[in-house]
Amino acid sequence: MYTLFRSALFKLDAEFAHHLTLSGLRNLHALGLTSLLASRPADDPRNVMGLSFPNPVGLAAGLDKNGECIDGLAALGFGFIEIGTVTPLPQPGNPVPRLFRLPQANAIINRMGFNNDGVDKLVANVQRAKYRGLLGINIGKNALTPIEHAVDDYLICLRKVYAHASYVTVNISSPNTKNLRQLQNEEALNTLLSALKSEQTRLADEHGKYVPITLKIAPDMEIEQIRQIAALLMRHHVDGVIATNTTLSRNGVENLSHSSEQGGLSGSPVRDKSTTIIHQLASELQGALPIIGVGGIMKGADAVEKIDAGASLVQLYSGLIFRGPALVTECAAAIRRTR
Repeated sequence: MYTLFRSALFKLDAEFAHHLTLSGLRNLHALGLTSLLASRPADDPRNVMGLSFPNPVGLAAGLDKNGECIDGLAALGFGFIEIGTVTPLPQPGNPVPRLFRLPQANAIINRMGFNNDGVDKLVANVQRAKYRGLLGINIGKNALTPIEHAVDDYLICLRKVYAHASYVTVNISSPNTKNLRQLQNEEALNTLLSALKSEQTRLADEHGKYVPITLKIAPDMEIEQIRQIAALLMRHHVDGVIATNTTLSRNGVENLSHSSEQGGLSGSPVRDKSTTIIHQLASELQGALPIIGVGGIMKGADAVEKIDAGASLVQLYSGLIFRGPALVTECAAAIRRTR
């Protein structure tokens, strides 16, 4: 069924098709028909970051930036859902077109630029949703905020989403916001993590609950920078790390249509880079904090590969576009069989 649906969608502009799909999923859920799209995975509970995940397969941030389709997405069987990236103020993102499919490589290039309706709108959408499962909220900085004031934007978002999130992801790795990846440098990251952890402690006292913080990193790093990041994660007792975001590399898609477009590349071509980063992080962290693996998962074996490399959980995005909702159940079943 999804193969036919995908064939029609892929004839449309990628971003238009994205919004059409979310709208259709919301309508299907309202009619109680989402069971036609996918069967729910069997329970395979995992305790990670002090949270009980019903299964280890989640939705990565970026698909539902504003939290408009939480209930519909939850019906596809995910063990957890991550929404965002959200910024303090609404922003349109980069000019269109900014989303490109490379179907020959099961890949996507995007330069969306944190387009979203702002953190207040996202919180309102979360409050309207009926979903009571595990919800991650991914936060970033506004494009117009100077990089030297980025910490302020992250703190604003953390304060506003804290009461509504199961965990909060700090996105410093998108290649589509100018200078954002500078925050992965040792001094800048030390400052950011120090401020966020201090605020997390204050908010935990205020709200009477501890909400874990994870950091989302890029795949385009050398081993020395990975070591520095791992050391900072442990020093500041960050609760988890998500590896990885999209890559600036074009290895594996050279000469394909749209391969020269600017932006981050996701899908199959980033799989090995992501898995390598997971393996290197796991070696450095030695179990001090969990890793959530994301990048290029197109089949169950890819999800198992991430777990074998050191991830405790996995997330899907591009694979969902190319394979459809059945990928959730396939990945969950493949991971369960390895226990």
